[in-house]
Amino acid sequence: MNKYAVFHRPESSYAYAVQSDRLKIVLRLAATDKIDAVELLYNNKYDFTKKRFISPMRRQASDGIFAYYASEISLPDARFAYIFKITEEGKVYYYSEEGLSEKYEFDLAYYTFFQFPFINASDVMSVVEWAHDAVFYQIFIDRFARGDYGKDDSYINTPWNGEIDRHSFTGGDLDGITSKLSYLSDMGVTALYLTPIFLSETNHKYNVIDYTQVDPHFGDSEKLKRLLDSAHERNMKVVIDTVFNHCDAKHTFFRDVSKRGRESKYYDWFFIDGDRPDPAQGNYARFADCKYMPKWNTNNPEVRRYLIDIALGYLRLGFDGLRLDVADEISHEMWRQLRREVKREFPNALLIGEIWHLSEHWLRGDQFDGVMNYKLQKILCDYFGAALIKAESAADRMNALLFANTSQANAMALNFLDNHDTPRFLRVSGGNTDKLVCALLAMVIFPGMPCVFYGTELPLDGAGDPDCRKPFDWTFQNQSEEYKQNFRAILGLKKQAALAGVNAEISAEKGILKIIREADGECLTAYFNTSGKAKTVNAEGEILFAFNYKNNTVLNNGTVVVKNKKGKI
Repeated sequence: MNKYAVFHRPESSYAYAVQSDRLKIVLRLAATDKIDAVELLYNNKYDFTKKRFISPMRRQASDGIFAYYASEISLPDARFAYIFKITEEGKVYYYSEEGLSEKYEFDLAYYTFFQFPFINASDVMSVVEWAHDAVFYQIFIDRFARGDYGKDDSYINTPWNGEIDRHSFTGGDLDGITSKLSYLSDMGVTALYLTPIFLSETNHKYNVIDYTQVDPHFGDSEKLKRLLDSAHERNMKVVIDTVFNHCDAKHTFFRDVSKRGRESKYYDWFFIDGDRPDPAQGNYARFADCKYMPKWNTNNPEVRRYLIDIALGYLRLGFDGLRLDVADEISHEMWRQLRREVKREFPNALLIGEIWHLSEHWLRGDQFDGVMNYKLQKILCDYFGAALIKAESAADRMNALLFANTSQANAMALNFLDNHDTPRFLRVSGGNTDKLVCALLAMVIFPGMPCVFYGTELPLDGAGDPDCRKPFDWTFQNQSEEYKQNFRAILGLKKQAALAGVNAEISAEKGILKIIREADGECLTAYFNTSGKAKTVNAEGEILFAFNYKNNTVLNNGTVVVKNKKGKI
């Protein structure tokens, strides 16, 4: 046995409460070890030395290097102690806090067993009720639709179908979104993710001047209320992008510091090197290298109070959640305090952090519900879009991603193919819409909340910012009927009971990627082929969706989804 691969850590993604009386336990071993059995020996921590119960652990996944064995235990007593018994080619090993051994002293186990001392209900991370069947649609507001033709549009400098650049304004607004809610609902969208809407001088509004005033480019408070009410009438949730890492240099507080320097009561609300901020020198912390975006000092309790009050104000307006911009550069204390106060008043508000890299530090139940799933996006682009990896590598990376976090955090991850900060998937795929169909399906099938970037249903093409932010083409002149129907059918799959939970099993064999989802006694299996050759699969059951598929054969850039009642996970 490769003893260097053996790993477990209590109160982490390897041992966590999924309910107040239920634990998930994971043990990591080397993928190449010839394991006969893995068993969890457990009991109340006060009775463990006298008697142990046994739960078999199933090899649930492999990432190519490690294998993950998992078991969920319902507890009659929340005070839990356990060790692992591993049998490899007939030889028995025990794994405890002391490491791997061939013998174990059960009489002295209270020194060395792993434990989950007590499951406190307030520490159990719950899944927001509406997250399980959410289908998101991200809208970059200036580019989606214009509905108010009576507003002052002197700011518009680019025709709707014109060539855009970073400084283009094309006229999209809140009324435009409201006018398209029926269209979005009919397409299968159940939740909106809106980029910022508050006062700013840019088209993207990520540099906020006033957090309480709706930007007149987009509308006013009445138009916002109309949008929220209209969305809720359709049982559609609305999440707003909030920018608490930085503001605009024209924000009242930063202007006061610029004028009064150290005499300003807001001096410590920012990170300033010197007596006062100097835009020429850039002697203050900021977003990226944007001197017009000074960074808030969220180590300051007064700053946290100011920003958290703004967040609570948005939820009181009727927003159903917050997408938190540049979340990894803000203090953990800010997010812990924000979560406590938000969840106290709005327990079903969704908190999504913008984290591009490893995110487990923010997903322990004390900060975010989920994150923008850039890790999954990269896998889908590499496998389906750019064909940089094969099915086996895609499966390995997907499994590693799932086991990096808890099942609750996986259920609330925001899955996407592209967004306002990345090239469109169609550009990654070289314009190949067959690849786009397959990637869309994988995004919906994978645990989490799928999120479509506006215009993907056309589909829109585009390189990075600003090209990915082109206006929506409401003439639909380049949308084929086949693509439209496939797009809607894929979003409709989210209604399947098997996709409501988080159980997933991902594997690859002979060039076919296979994703199995199961919940409520229903099993759904999706097969994907990007190998360049036709592949035969054993697709038993009711076919829910098929693309480039004939008679148990998945053609290149093809997929098939089948449903049956047999439990496989």
